[in-house]
Amino acid sequence: MRAKGVLSVHTDVLVPFFDVDSMDVVWHGHYVKYLEVARCALLSDIGHDYVQMKAAGYVWPVIDLQLRYVRPARFGQRLVVTAELVEWHNRLKVHYLIRDAETGERMTRGVTVQVAVTLAGEMQLLSPRVFTDAVERRLARTVPATLPAAEAVETVA
Repeated sequence: MRAKGVLSVHTDVLVPFFDVDSMDVVWHGHYVKYLEVARCALLSDIGHDYVQMKAAGYVWPVIDLQLRYVRPARFGQRLVVTAELVEWHNRLKVHYLIRDAETGERMTRGVTVQVAVTLAGEMQLLSPRVFTDAVERRLARTVPATLPAAEAVETVA
């Protein structure tokens, strides 16, 4: 069973013509791009995006990526990509769900794991404080006082 995220965002993606193959189906590698769009929206919502990460002295390469294709997406289809923050203290782990915007039907699930690496190339065993503080500030703005942070989920349109 998948861990429940503490924060989530939903991003709309309209499948462009250049993402499909001759069968009018989205080429499997383009799904990674859709995850990236949603992850960028999640990081922006946290208030610590890739520009701020680099300015703080870190890059965050993806070290693990998993995708499970359930149904093919097609040219012109409107998708909703949900990104959920699952882990942030030792690494950045995000779960994704791609659904058809019209029917809600599940199309694809995914997971990415990223780690902080200094600009000098040293991998960090803990996420930098500047990032974890940004996550904690974001959670403090939305988590009801009656729920522990680990149990609360926020949906941002």
